[in-house]
Amino acid sequence: MPRSRVMDMMKEMPLIVSRRGERVTAFLMTTSRAMNADLPIVQAMFAAYHGAPDAYVYGPICVGEQERGKGLAQKLFADLRRLEPGREGVLFIRTDNEASLRAHLKMGMKEVAGFSFNGSDYAVFSYIG
Repeated sequence: MPRSRVMDMMKEMPLIVSRRGERVTAFLMTTSRAMNADLPIVQAMFAAYHGAPDAYVYGPICVGEQERGKGLAQKLFADLRRLEPGREGVLFIRTDNEASLRAHLKMGMKEVAGFSFNGSDYAVFSYIG
């Protein structure tokens, strides 16, 4: 692989943080595929759905309990899409996490595969930024 392509895949990925005053109310992490290459659950996700060569890993996203239901997750996701336009993001969600499944479908993500890992079932979602 050409060095410029490797460097592009290793670039720093966004970490988006929401604050109210000094208090963190939510955050959205992303990492490159290469940064997670040694994590078995991420390997299982990409085995179930390979994604684009430059696809990155979306998540986790965490919204404080007092901030839930106010559209904050959607705002963080919109910021991410502006920062990574045209790139594919891939994520996994436990299939018993109905709130997260609903929230990510509402944001326009599509379920593209599924896998089992350590006795739990996961859905794989994808979107283009």
